[in-house]
Amino acid sequence: MDDEKLPSESRGKPIRCRAAVSRKPGEPLVIEEIMVAPPMPHEVRIRIICTSLCHSDLSFWKMKDFPAIFPRILGHEAIGVVESVGEDVNEVTEGDTVIPTFMSECGECADCKSTRSNLCAKFPRPSNFMPRYGTSRFTDLSGEVLYHFLSVSSFTEYTVVDIAHITKIDPAIPPSRACLLSCGVSTGVGAAWRTAKVEKGSTVAIFGLGSIGLAVAEGARLCGAARIIGVDVNRDKFEIGKKFGLTDFVDPANCENNSVSEVIKEMTGGGADYCFECVGLTSLVQEAYACCQKGWGKTIVLGVDNPGSQVTVPSLDIICGKTLTGSLFGGLKPKSDIAVLINRYKDKELQLDEFVTHEIRFEEINKAFDLLIEGNCLRCVIYMTNE
Repeated sequence: MDDEKLPSESRGKPIRCRAAVSRKPGEPLVIEEIMVAPPMPHEVRIRIICTSLCHSDLSFWKMKDFPAIFPRILGHEAIGVVESVGEDVNEVTEGDTVIPTFMSECGECADCKSTRSNLCAKFPRPSNFMPRYGTSRFTDLSGEVLYHFLSVSSFTEYTVVDIAHITKIDPAIPPSRACLLSCGVSTGVGAAWRTAKVEKGSTVAIFGLGSIGLAVAEGARLCGAARIIGVDVNRDKFEIGKKFGLTDFVDPANCENNSVSEVIKEMTGGGADYCFECVGLTSLVQEAYACCQKGWGKTIVLGVDNPGSQVTVPSLDIICGKTLTGSLFGGLKPKSDIAVLINRYKDKELQLDEFVTHEIRFEEINKAFDLLIEGNCLRCVIYMTNE
């Protein structure tokens, strides 16, 4: 549905539009017409311009057990235009260009007011419903409720998002690039910039060179790291990674009788200053921690393993000053830090174009899942219209 088809009196009324609905785990999304209710107080209804596919979408699409829930509308990396706002929304108005994020920022709680955290105590975790009301804004044409995803749900022409998950941005940036800052690139770049605070001239090791790992490399490059070592089982990732600052590559299959941590400690003369785990395996967290420098080395975990997974590290390494920490959304506060990244892109410092390997129409959305499963893309941008 384009702007010409949208009557001006749509404000305050349900909108009928297309959405890609995930009805059963692992099965192709079904493009169907749905109803999107008007926003309640503190909510914003958005017309999605384009969206991109993140590995989290793939994981929840395949998931059969809780927290999986069906039918739902996936998607959480996007950019859109405000169609209408509910009461008590003052940050944005109709026609504003916005980025929805799974990360909330209410601006009122102790966490949001602190410079030490990017968490939000008021809305601590993304929801399958609207966070303030516990209800959905989506139904199919038979009246069945469709669940939200990570408080965004961008695989639809229109969505409703709480204002705590909305960031207004400069509309000058191309939408197909801006949408990447909704999750993946912000997470990786932020982990190097905000969480680790990578220092100029330092050595960085990155475990897993998917889009998140490569975004970490980009963040480390921007911070001035002298050496950025990538670890991956796919050697083709090294050539791709060079665009984002990779200087060295380690293939775990070619380490002979040595562990990856032993190889990296030998390469760096004792260990990397900063190590990042970007896959979501506790075994890799332990390996990354093992190869960071004693005394000051930091290991940052971005990958998410199965619930209940535990990490075991030597207590002596902890006593000797090695740090192990996690990073959610790269430690960024969406409403302020996304603007910084946009400005760095506009100033031709931050690379975004290089992350986009495929661009498709909304009708081809299942092709994006195939590409990600095959490992043939970093980010696939999905355009909601043919314009």
